[in-house]
Amino acid sequence: MRDDTPHEANRVHLSRTFDEDAELYDRARPGYPTELFDDLADLAGAIPGCRVLEVGAGTGKATLPLAERGCRITAVELGAGMAAVARRNLAGFEAVEIVTADFESWPLSKEPFDVVVSATAFHWIDPAVRMARAADALRPGGALAVVATQHVAGGTEEFFAEVQDCYERFDPATPPGLRPPAAQDVDTSDHVEEVARSGRFGPVVLRRYEWDLTYTTAEYLEVLRTYSGHRALPPAAREGLLGCIAGLIDRRYGGRVTKRYLTELRVSRTAHVLR
Repeated sequence: MRDDTPHEANRVHLSRTFDEDAELYDRARPGYPTELFDDLADLAGAIPGCRVLEVGAGTGKATLPLAERGCRITAVELGAGMAAVARRNLAGFEAVEIVTADFESWPLSKEPFDVVVSATAFHWIDPAVRMARAADALRPGGALAVVATQHVAGGTEEFFAEVQDCYERFDPATPPGLRPPAAQDVDTSDHVEEVARSGRFGPVVLRRYEWDLTYTTAEYLEVLRTYSGHRALPPAAREGLLGCIAGLIDRRYGGRVTKRYLTELRVSRTAHVLR
């Protein structure tokens, strides 16, 4: 297991690794719990006919469920390959536009949006401007909805303890003894404090969803190949790491492991008008 949270020094570099194999990302990465989209409707107003700006749409993992619920969406995605896959996935929805651009410099629409959504992408946006840009894009009382997903304790816990040896062997940057945190120990204070510091939004409303996903050895390796930290390893180290992990799953776990995810929905509404 590896901590793939970006630090500012390599945020820009790592954020571009996803576009290197957009088809793999689309195939391997999971989507989001249905309950999240129910809460997006209730808490953020992501209901039929609303105007949604999606930041960091990727291949459309969150865009498609929102489109199926009748939202009108402008989805901004930096990677040309990811955007192309998203256009293919959303081809049946006339009310969806996929824009290839970086959110930091993309010209905001003159017509404000009802909701700004960013699913597993907001941490890749420049922290110096992301709150202000999101607020500027919204109508008065509009909602910023940030979705974050991470690996937490649960699932095949013995595997995630044992696999640490593979990471420590092939990736010297891995902290010794790293383990997934318990879901209740996941700290959201950084986001809450960032929202408060911006002065542009009211309090954050939080919803959490724990869910398990079982992978075959091949499926799990595909997911790992989409993670920025894994992709950034030197090729020999990366392939050595993946080989070590595959051998462990096949030898000790019958070719299948279960990973527990924690998905968080963080919703805050614009506090006042500064447009």
